[in-house]
Parts: sequence; C-alpha cells; structure tokens
Amino acid sequence: MRLPHLVTQLRDVRPANPEEYISTWTEKDVLDGRVVDAWVIIFRTRGCYWARKSGCSMCGYVNDVAVEVAPHELATQLGKVLAVHKDQPFVKVYTSGNFFDDQEVVPEIRRQILKELGDRCDKVMVETLSHLVRREPLEEGLRYADKFEIALGLESANDIVLRHAVNKFWGLREHIRAADLAHEVGATVKSYLLLKPPFLTEREAIEDTVETAHAVDPYSDTISINPMNVQRNTVVDHLWTRAEYRPPWLWSVAEVLRRCRDVKAHVKSHPTAGGMRRGAHNCGACDRSFVSAIEDVSLGLGDRLDDLACTCEAEWRDLLELEGLMQTSADVGALVRG
Repeated sequence: MRLPHLVTQLRDVRPANPEEYISTWTEKDVLDGRVVDAWVIIFRTRGCYWARKSGCSMCGYVNDVAVEVAPHELATQLGKVLAVHKDQPFVKVYTSGNFFDDQEVVPEIRRQILKELGDRCDKVMVETLSHLVRREPLEEGLRYADKFEIALGLESANDIVLRHAVNKFWGLREHIRAADLAHEVGATVKSYLLLKPPFLTEREAIEDTVETAHAVDPYSDTISINPMNVQRNTVVDHLWTRAEYRPPWLWSVAEVLRRCRDVKAHVKSHPTAGGMRRGAHNCGACDRSFVSAIEDVSLGLGDRLDDLACTCEAEWRDLLELEGLMQTSADVGALVRG
C-alpha cells in the first residue's frame, strides 16, 4: 500500500462539539529576550485541508477536529477561550490546520481572532502551510498585533524525505517564498523541523535536521526542532506498535542542538512527551536531566548540553553504527531485546 493511502486508512476521526475549543495551556517561551508565559490555544476547526485529502505520516491532529465548524461556532470558541486569559503577553494560535486557509478560518473570523488576541497580547503567532501564505492576512496580523509571527512546518529541506517519509509536497522553495513575504511586511518567521521522520535511521535523522536548520537559517527568526512523538492512528504509530520505528533519542536532540550553535536564528526544542515511550527518550534514568537541559538552552537560560552524561551514551552510539550496518530504521533495541 502506498504511503498516501496508508495515512488515510489509519485515521479515526472522533465526533466533537464544534463550539468547544480543543485545548489551552500556558508554557514558557522567549519574547524580546525575556522568558515569559506564552498562552497556547488550539481551536477546533474542520482541520487541515491536506489532512482531509491525504495527510502527513506523523500527524494525528485530524482525529480531534470536528467534521465542519461554522463561523459562528468558531466565534463561540473564541469567546470561551478569551474568558480564561491570564495576562500572558505572548499567544500561540493553532487550529490543527492552517490559519490562512479561508475554508478553515473564514476571513471575518480570522480578523476577529487577531483583533481580540492582539488587544490582549504583545505578540501573536499563527500556524499555516507555506504555500497558503499571502500578503493580505499577514498585513492583517500586523494591523492588530504589535508583533506577528507565522509558524511554518517545513519538516525537512530534503524533497525525498518530504515526499516519501512525511508525505508532504511543499518544501524549501515554498518556505523561502513565504518567509520572504512575511519579512517584507514586517512579520517574523518560525520554522518547524521534524527530527526523525519514519524510515530514517537515527544518524540519517540527525544529519537531515542539521542540514535543514542551516539551509533555512537565512529565512528564519526562530527554528524549532521538533523530535517525533508518536500520535495515535498515524503511519508512525502503525510502525511503532510493530517495533519498526523508535522515536529519537534525547542524545540525538542534544546532538542536533550542539551542531546548530553556529545558526544565527534562535534554535529551540521543546520535546513533546519527552522522556516517555512515545516521545524522544533515552534509557529512563537520565531523561529528566536531558529534557531540563534542552529546555534551558531553548529558553536562553544556559547551555549545559556538553555536560550531559549517562551510561546509555554507549548504546546510542552503537545504535548509530548498527542501524547503518543493518540498513534498517526499525527499533533495533526492541528487536534485540525480543
């Protein structure tokens, strides 16, 4: 079965209330060189149009969106989420899709969201696919927010990795066009990179992420290294349950960050499910110290990456060699343990 068909076959969309947003929480991030509280909002929408048509191999967000959400229902979600704002100066807006897709977030509601959030926060960030970036919504964002940022999921600068591992067809060329347009109107750009898509060995994943970070550096204000986390009902989940995939080691995350010290953009990583089986993890004994060090360097609170140590480093280094010799991206450790 070809990858695009497998992606849709594994999907399990659950019924949902179109007037209820998916989630909101507060996390730490950097604004104007200071560590601040960032308010994260995930609105429920009809979801990413690409996910509805085919979708990415690792993305399970489509399982949580509503089949259809009318504009007035999205406005109701906005009213509910505004009631829980606690003066966070930075807000990140997600829709499990594309904020600039007029079919997902109609222009009238998009402007309402930007205005309401811009009135409350110093900086507003939204997420969208690069080929959907247009001048008008960028200018709208800057009209309503003092600082406006677009987050673009590039994942990899390698077209082969994008097409045959991620199942995505918009790469560095589209990313550069979107980033140039954003900078032209005065917005900033966050580039999301995916560490260890399926079918890549650990070493290949490290090299791909490091090369992509350097390729996208001239067009990015922030580069976010996103280690794979295994989301349910995805191709990655399908492989993981069969010991044919392992999320990246935290050693690999640290290695990528070390090798990106020369990158001019702000490089960060906040591993989702870090230290857990479905997220980036090591042996278990050292995971907490690794996640803490990665968070600190991401927030500009000090670089302790070179001080990290654990006996599992030898296993990680052996794995880097063994996967290459075996020519496999399967979870070699799980297979050896039986």
